Amino acid sequence: MTMQKRQLGQQGLETSAIGYGAMGISIAYGPGDQQEGAATIAKAYDLGVRFFDTAELYGWGENEKIVGQAVKGFRDDIQIATKFGFTHDYGQDSRPERIREVLDNSLRYLGVDYVDLFYQHRVDPDVPIEDVAGTVKELIDAGKVKYFGLSEAGPATIRRAHAVQPVSVLQTEYSLFERDVEAIFPTLTDLGIGFVPYSPLGRGFLTGTARPAHEYDETDMRRTDPRWQPGNFEKNLEATAQLTELATSKGATVAQLALAWLLAQGERIVPIPGTRSQARIAENVGAVDVTLTPNDLDLIAAILPAGGHGARYAEANLPPVGLTPQTPCSGRSATASASSTASPPSSPSSVP
Repeated sequence: MTMQKRQLGQQGLETSAIGYGAMGISIAYGPGDQQEGAATIAKAYDLGVRFFDTAELYGWGENEKIVGQAVKGFRDDIQIATKFGFTHDYGQDSRPERIREVLDNSLRYLGVDYVDLFYQHRVDPDVPIEDVAGTVKELIDAGKVKYFGLSEAGPATIRRAHAVQPVSVLQTEYSLFERDVEAIFPTLTDLGIGFVPYSPLGRGFLTGTARPAHEYDETDMRRTDPRWQPGNFEKNLEATAQLTELATSKGATVAQLALAWLLAQGERIVPIPGTRSQARIAENVGAVDVTLTPNDLDLIAAILPAGGHGARYAEANLPPVGLTPQTPCSGRSATASASSTASPPSSPSSVP
């Protein structure tokens, strides 16, 4: 297996075709182990992964510290992506001063002097996106950031940001189970923006290891994920079984099939599957060797024509952003330090 490289955006960001999402090392999927997480990151690097995704929100520095320590020996050979936009009570805050504060924190936690990609984690309805893009532009000019990204942003917001500082990457959930973001793809193509799917394996469902919701740890987000609830769970299990049968016929696993499907959706797509298992890392990376024929893609579409069964988040944790335009405003209201168009998430576990 030779890892492929892909371009994200038109500003020079080139990285491995498969990245690594580090969130699950420390939150969202039950208690984690720092040494295990660091070893998994090292294994990913050995297998050709060069794109590592984290965020201050993931344990308020804990995750970034693990990533930073793990990549210390090969930092200049990889790309690190991190994010800003939340407060410690899980409200939103993308004011310029908060963006700068988060970056300084992230640089310290990671033990680096720049980050390759700096995302707005969620669109803040109280801060004009032009102010956000302008602040990141200043950080790029200062050499602290190389590229600008958005997460869960809609077409109008993307275009407005891009007019101030070119957006290299959009990150949003995308997998065989979640297809809504495809409505934004024409905008990304038009502007030459790369795309990074998070939760590319349906939070583990597309690994073939899903269990009923009640069997997961209390701190595991899958206990409340609608796709794991009775009614949806059985339908998703059946779809995964059919996909597994197709994968087996191609000498692949269902996870490799799901990742290969994502890679086949466009040349500027880099999924970031996360895992704590070194064996799973090797499996995920193997997806670059899986070639899907037009007939394979048709069979997959017949199994899951419009995504999985059940919403991607419990209602209280739906992303407060997205496929709707951000209304221009003059600045943050005096009374709202972290308001949003939907209830803020109750914990970082609900914010990949």
